[in-house]
Amino acid sequence: MPEEPPVRDELKGVEPYGAPQIDVPVRLNTNENPFPPSERIATAMGEAVADAARSLNRYPDREALALREDLAAYLRAESQVEVDADQIWPANGSNEVMLQVFSAFGGPGRLAMSFSPTYSMYEQYARDTLTAYRTVRRNPDFSLDATTAVAAIIGGAPAIVVLTSPNNPTGTALPLEVISAACAIAPGIVVVDEAYAEFRRPGTPTALCLLEVHPNLIVTRTMSKAFALAGARLGYAVARPEIVDALRVVRLPYHLSSATQAVARTALSFADELLGQVDTLRGERDSMVAWLRDRGLAAVDSDANFVLFGRFADRHRAWAALLEHGVLVRETGPEGWLRVSVGTPEENAAFRTALLEVVSRDGMMAPDMPGAAAEGTP
Repeated sequence: MPEEPPVRDELKGVEPYGAPQIDVPVRLNTNENPFPPSERIATAMGEAVADAARSLNRYPDREALALREDLAAYLRAESQVEVDADQIWPANGSNEVMLQVFSAFGGPGRLAMSFSPTYSMYEQYARDTLTAYRTVRRNPDFSLDATTAVAAIIGGAPAIVVLTSPNNPTGTALPLEVISAACAIAPGIVVVDEAYAEFRRPGTPTALCLLEVHPNLIVTRTMSKAFALAGARLGYAVARPEIVDALRVVRLPYHLSSATQAVARTALSFADELLGQVDTLRGERDSMVAWLRDRGLAAVDSDANFVLFGRFADRHRAWAALLEHGVLVRETGPEGWLRVSVGTPEENAAFRTALLEVVSRDGMMAPDMPGAAAEGTP
């Protein structure tokens, strides 16, 4: 056997995905809900897991039928869209859902397309499934219009188009006409990643309302963010039953544990309480955007639970300076920008105090910042 393992050439020297996990007082880098489940909910989850433990000698329900029924009921209430259990497919986080989508509809000789800046994992799903991958630049303000999307799709003929709404790392939501235009022209599947959908501002629609019109549409959601269940790992796809059946073909056997299903079902039964802090986080987010602009920084309007802000002459230096003050944010997105998750009011106050210290340093901000900040745009 050779000294080095015979890994695929494109994987050699590649670092695995992951945001820094650093023990600091204020962690605002992974877009988690800062409010944990209450003791009442935690107790109920523990009882549900204990009940599931009594049959752990048996494999879990590989179709997760009861969980899919509960997810369908939640979406009918949350989005006022009629969906049935056979249109829903859950997995270990929306990451696994996406990998299953790329496994079912991508592969050698097929192209996946997205619009940058966006979530970096899309490229990895493509790599891992031997799918070609291409990104097209968004507009300078990080929006995406139907003309740009349609032209890119016609020019590339992708098997998979990934649209993210709200987009990570910009927080930008997509108008329904952009999604509808993409679905109408795409020769393959269109995936709308709605991981942060519950945080969208009032009046911002969900792509779920387009499912009946566009049979090639998949909408993905997660319980990691608004439901404060990042540690449970539960995401799901919503699509027509034929698409769900294709995802079932590529799933691993018994992929979703009995414990995960029990925790997720319990969380859904407490949906009103778990989502009770969403309005608070929306308010904190909008206040943060306004505060950043008032202090001469650029901040992107966000429909998620994070804010992209800048611009910094050396963003790594700015990131490190914030870390020195005990505040961890994310160094991601376009050069010169940083992303901060919305935390508790106390965490957000600590971030603001630290940032004021950082931006006061000579040479920290990019030379063109004053004009950008005055307009409140990138």
